[in-house]
Order: sequence, then C-alpha cells, then structure tokens
Amino acid sequence: MDHFFYRENRLFCEQVPLDRIAQAVGTPFYCYSEQTLLHHFTVFQQAFASCSHLICYSVKANSNLAVLDALLRQGAGFDIVSGGELARVQRVGCPPERIVFSGVGKTVAEMRAALEYGILLFNVESVGELHRLNELAGRLGRRAPVALRINPDVDPQTHPHISTGLRNNKFGIPYSQALDLYREAARMAHVTVLGLDCHIGSQLTALEPFVDALRRVLVLLGALEREGISLRYLDLGGGLGIPYEDGRLPPHPGLYAGALLAEWANTPFAQRNGTLILEPGRVIAGNAGVLVARVEYVKEGEEKLFVILDAGMNDLIRPALYNAYHAILPVARRFGQEERVADVVGPICESGDFFARDRLLPPFQEGDLLAVRSTGAYGFTMSSNYNTRPRVAEVMVRGDRFMVVRRRETVEQLMENESLFPVEASPGPALF
Repeated sequence: MDHFFYRENRLFCEQVPLDRIAQAVGTPFYCYSEQTLLHHFTVFQQAFASCSHLICYSVKANSNLAVLDALLRQGAGFDIVSGGELARVQRVGCPPERIVFSGVGKTVAEMRAALEYGILLFNVESVGELHRLNELAGRLGRRAPVALRINPDVDPQTHPHISTGLRNNKFGIPYSQALDLYREAARMAHVTVLGLDCHIGSQLTALEPFVDALRRVLVLLGALEREGISLRYLDLGGGLGIPYEDGRLPPHPGLYAGALLAEWANTPFAQRNGTLILEPGRVIAGNAGVLVARVEYVKEGEEKLFVILDAGMNDLIRPALYNAYHAILPVARRFGQEERVADVVGPICESGDFFARDRLLPPFQEGDLLAVRSTGAYGFTMSSNYNTRPRVAEVMVRGDRFMVVRRRETVEQLMENESLFPVEASPGPALF
C-alpha cells in the first residue's frame, strides 16, 4: 500500500499534486510520502508483535534525516554500516541501545565512535575485525558488545550483486568456522558476546531462503547453548522485497514473520525471551518514494523511440547497475492517444544511462513530467555527481503539506573542496 494516486488525472503524493511540487522546487527531485513510510514500518512492527523484538531500519536504503526522524518517532532502531550513518542517527537523537553496526570494513575511527556512543551491537564479520575491536575496547577501557555475522551459504534467489549469504560472498563468518570463533570471542577480555547475526541478501521474493537460513542458524544456536554460550539477540537481517512490477508480489510482512516465528517459537532462545532483531530497509522505504523528472526531448531514432529526461543514471543508478525494473507514470494523464514502445533515458554520456528499455508508454511530449516509481530505497543514497551533475532535491510530503528536506546541490558546491595546483618556476616545499 502506498499514497501515490491519481485524482482528476493528476498524480498526487498524499494530498499534494506532484506538478505543484515540481513548479515550486524544479526537477528532478525525489518525493517521499511520510504516511506510506510510517504505514510500512507499522505493518512490519505489528508482524512481530508476538515476540520480543527490535526493528532496526537499514539506514543505507534511505538516509535522509527527515526519513530517519519520522521512523525514530515511530519506534524504530537503526542498522548502520558506516561512521557517517552513525552520525546521522545520532543527529536525529537515536538512543544508542537501538543501534546495530554492520559491514565488513569497519575502521578504527568508526569503531571508536560507536564504542564511545555505547551502541547495542557490533555485527562482526571477520576474525580480524573481532581482534581489532577487542584491542580497541581494551585501550578505551570498555567492553565491546558483539554478534558474529554468520554466512549460512544459502542461495537467496536474488540478483548476484545483492546476494550476501553464499560462501563466495564477502560477507560474514563461514558457517564451518563459526563455533570456533564464538569460543574464541567468549574468552576475550574486552568483548561481550551477545548475539548472532545472519543476512542473506536483498529484494528476496520467496520465503524459502529466509527459512533455510534460519534453520541453519538455529542449529548453530543449539550448539552454542551446549557450550554454555547463551545469546541475548538473534539478528535475522533484512532483505524482504517489494513489488517493483505488477504481478510479481513478494510475501507480505505478516507471512514473512509467520514463517520465521514458526521455526523460532519452540527454541530455548525463544523460551527465555531472547530478542529478535530485524533490519528492513527497502520494504519500508522503497514504495514510499518516486523520482520526478521532466521530458527534455522525444527523439525518433532509426530503430527506437527515445524519451530523454533531465534526470540521469547519476540520480538513479539501479536500472543501469542491476537492470532493475521501475514503473514509469505520467504526472498528468492524457487519454485518446496510442501508447508507444520507447526507451526512457537520461543525458549522461553513457549508453547504460537508462530508466526503461522497450517499455510500452504513454505518448510523452517535451515538457511533460513523469514519475519513476519505487525509488524511495537505494535511489538518492546511491546517487552521484557524475558528469558534474548536482544531486537533486529531496521532498517530504505530510498530508496536504510538503517540505524540501534536502536542497538541490549547486555546481559551486561541487567544486568547493577542489584546488588548482599552482605553477611554480622552481620546485618548492610540499603543499598541504
């Protein structure tokens, strides 16, 4: 369910027509529906209401401060993967006990910042990371709370670029090494072993991979119990997909929760009221956002029709990177004209700069506005300044009001941190 709909043939976000926002802020821009965002979070939260749980929204999906603030007020915790994301959740006032830190390459500076803030868990992904964390915590006079991220070698049946749970992926501790590493972690002087983490991928549209991964994890939990290592948290990650395309519906969060809880319910971990941690990102934010762009040209090629936008792959890279499907809608509908097959492309000097290929579309004209659907997750956060293109504005809608929650960048801002190397007649001292 989302709150983008047509009224009198104008596309609205909640109670605000998108053409009014375009007139006020220019194009391109990302538009987020706060009501949709909060509804999706609430549905996910309610799906796990029967057990002790913490929903840690995956910040990498959409890290805008207004998005984080809205979810925090709804009771969310956060899954972070960098020091920058830690700074963002601190900025909106997230309590440290609602933060888990994932990622394979945590630096000393990032670890220090998280230890000093007192986060709930580090999801540790390698032997080297565990040793570094133990040593740093000792120097700081602290104990590091850890969960080991286990790679269960389960095929998530998703795109290879967003698969994380196979043995040839860079993520997590190999399943065969997990028990020995837990034993080692339990002996460390400056580490407290609190949990087990498992995340197998993103945009999963079937329940079987989740259940398969959980079953493998529960076998390991049982072995840890027999070793006297009782854990407080079981982090099952995220990965539940969203409907990008009509007719391809992933499981509802209620079915997802039901499948997991059926496996989990009778375990010793559940019986002593252990806490499940979930890390949804895309399923919360994906369909809460659209990218609105303007048609610059309609170009008749020898073999194809091209609809050329003022937005490009630097603004939304998913189609170029994953060949991802995004629905495309006119902001103002017109009837009585025949649809045509076209490619929707951007102005970037790359043949891979496209939003849709061979898509049956309304007959767009120069100056028309269109909306690229399902871009609330991994849209703006993956954008760049390629071709010296300033990143676009972000807008949040609440009911009949809207606000720019990130201003459009300027070219001047892009060059602020750059300097010319002065030409000197003779070698001089190094310039820093």
